[in-house]
Amino acid sequence: MAFEIVIPRLGWSMEEGTFSGWLKKEGEFVRSGEALFSLEGEKAIQDIESIDEGILRIPPSGPSVGTVVKVGAIVGYLVADGETLPCLNANPPELEGIATATPLQTSNVSPIASPSVRRMAREVGVELSQVVGTGPRGRVTTQDVLRAQAPVTESPAIRSTSLPASTAAISRVDRRVIASPRARRIARELNVDWKLLTGSGANGRVRERDVRAARTHVVSFGERLPITTRRRIIAERLTTSRQQTVPVTLTTKADATKLIAFRENQKSSVGSSPVPSYQDILIKLIANVLKRHSRMAGRWEKDAVVIPRGHEMNIGIAVDTEDGLLVPVIRDVNSLTIGELAERSRGLIERARVGKLLASDMQGGVFTVTNLGAFGIDAFTPVINLPESAILGLGAIRMEPFATPDGHIVSRHQLSLSLTFDHRVIDGAPAARFLQDLVAAIAFDVADNGSLNSKND
Repeated sequence: MAFEIVIPRLGWSMEEGTFSGWLKKEGEFVRSGEALFSLEGEKAIQDIESIDEGILRIPPSGPSVGTVVKVGAIVGYLVADGETLPCLNANPPELEGIATATPLQTSNVSPIASPSVRRMAREVGVELSQVVGTGPRGRVTTQDVLRAQAPVTESPAIRSTSLPASTAAISRVDRRVIASPRARRIARELNVDWKLLTGSGANGRVRERDVRAARTHVVSFGERLPITTRRRIIAERLTTSRQQTVPVTLTTKADATKLIAFRENQKSSVGSSPVPSYQDILIKLIANVLKRHSRMAGRWEKDAVVIPRGHEMNIGIAVDTEDGLLVPVIRDVNSLTIGELAERSRGLIERARVGKLLASDMQGGVFTVTNLGAFGIDAFTPVINLPESAILGLGAIRMEPFATPDGHIVSRHQLSLSLTFDHRVIDGAPAARFLQDLVAAIAFDVADNGSLNSKND
């Protein structure tokens, strides 16, 4: 049984295209899903695929490169081994019509169109030479230009001359397949998930060469990294956080002038003790502000929101390690001086990076701080560390223009803050008030060395 190879309609307004050449040779066996020939349609040159198998027979009267061919015209056949086609000696009318068709001219032959239609085509980005006019004497109309904008939809290149109705119905279903059978088989052999690939065939169909290219890319340029147990746990916790919270993020900036001054003063006065980082200083301020906004340290537990006691301000710090993100907890921050806090923070970070943290070191937190300022990041969206209800992201400190209360513009160091909170536990206004008080503490309370160095349970 022979199958006709026909010119498909590449766009709903397409009536003809330009034959760009065969991709298979006369007498070559063609498999389903392989590219047969190239066709220039309304928008681009596309490879047309076979939807059946057989030996390719190209009649002498078949189209040559550059020939303009009508949609539906027969350009060749697929036949079984040993099968002949009487029509090859008879030069059927369809093929004769294609063979004598006028090749596409590359000279500047301007299509017939009114000035308004030409202007419209320029505005919508349609090439008039590619538009088939339906007006008198082939004049291009407004409707023709609008049709030329229509999205491309592919049709199969081959149809059967003797398919029964049931087989034709199956063929129509096959056209919706997005990967050729051969591509699927090769994908199984090479362990490539073809569903993740972008196909180069008609309608985005994945072809054999797409699968092989994907495999080559992985082997040549990629590296398969096994998911460690820790990475899997981190992923599960982050996914659970997104599923079980209603996260909202507020961003603002704080005047960091006194924050910087305080740390510079600490450098010259702490002696052999570790110099507190900006994060250490901010954690101390956060713990103080949390006492006035205790709901920010609460957690959702089934039928109640649990609020910690005032002296239980245990603050988690996100630490980047080779094995992933860990969050050790600094306990009873309010009971520590800034020097003690810096020393405890330094110890937790070092143990986290060498893999010596205990499970108890990462439990009991009521609020977490994560810092991307060292990477030049300003605002971002931290993910809540369950079962907590809020997390604060610290951004970069930058010198920026600042308007003083008396209307003068001066340069000040500004610190970006990003607060993500669970809207089930905290509403927007209370969260904003917490952030407002923290901004004030950074701008003014840092100057009070006594509050930072005191133990105030």
